[in-house]
Amino acid sequence: MRIIRDYKFVTPEDKGASVAIGNFDGVHLGHQSVIDLARKAAPDAPLGIMTFEPHPREYFAPDAPAFRLTSAETRAHRLAKLGVERLYELPFNTTLSSLMPEAFARDVIADGLGLNHVVVGADFCFGKGRAGTAQDLEAFGKAMGFGVTIAPLVQGGEGQVSSTSIRTALGDGRPRDAAQMLGHWHRIDGPVIGGEQRGRDLGFPTANMSIGGLHQPKHGVYAVLVDVLDGPHAGSYHGASSVGVRPMFGTNTANIETFLFDFSGDLYGATLSVALVDYLRPEQKFDSLEALIAQMGRDCDQCRDILGAL
Repeated sequence: MRIIRDYKFVTPEDKGASVAIGNFDGVHLGHQSVIDLARKAAPDAPLGIMTFEPHPREYFAPDAPAFRLTSAETRAHRLAKLGVERLYELPFNTTLSSLMPEAFARDVIADGLGLNHVVVGADFCFGKGRAGTAQDLEAFGKAMGFGVTIAPLVQGGEGQVSSTSIRTALGDGRPRDAAQMLGHWHRIDGPVIGGEQRGRDLGFPTANMSIGGLHQPKHGVYAVLVDVLDGPHAGSYHGASSVGVRPMFGTNTANIETFLFDFSGDLYGATLSVALVDYLRPEQKFDSLEALIAQMGRDCDQCRDILGAL
């Protein structure tokens, strides 16, 4: 997959794509249906995605709480696995956000990227002040020479599939409901970072990862599936993770700490992908380290049962 970050300087081989447009946070089932429509609309054209970095919501409200389900790197990885060949990851800045809808259609879609076809959701808005609608884009496409498909919104068991509803499920501690809307387990990806090695002292050495910049799932203990993506220990494992601030040891920056079952080795610097399967319990402060260790043992036994039944 090629990543293109400038719509003004595009090589001929990167033009003519059939593209789904959106933020694709989480790459959920609704996103996947839009991607499939782009694939079918022009099967002989390269399959592409147009998205924006930073997310427009981050651009307009940089101090708001983190909300993203996936980082740009994780999103790109998941899109590549779906067969996307061109990722137009456009910088969302003053210039782009100031374009009126017609100028966006002309300067970015038609003249800049030279797209063959675009697919958007029925609730798609674009241009300065989100003034343009999906129907406006359809009209611009007819005038400017690119095809437009308006995709219906995808419904799931809990209603409309959206990044917002997935965030709600994760915030409530319902990772399986989130997975039904995503079409895959919700994963937290990133490098293993140095910690205070308290888990090792307790007999449960953990791989620590930052969750900075991401929407935080409900704090607590989870049964998890872990993929070690690189290094000498690359492979898939079962485990238990704690998401939160570790109240037993005072207030800290929230992160995720993962204990891999039946594993021995050094994971510092390796990249992990941790899939949240089931929520067990909230974080809590215990009366003693012995009580904490005993509960961690029970947590791991419960996680083994859950993961063994998958």
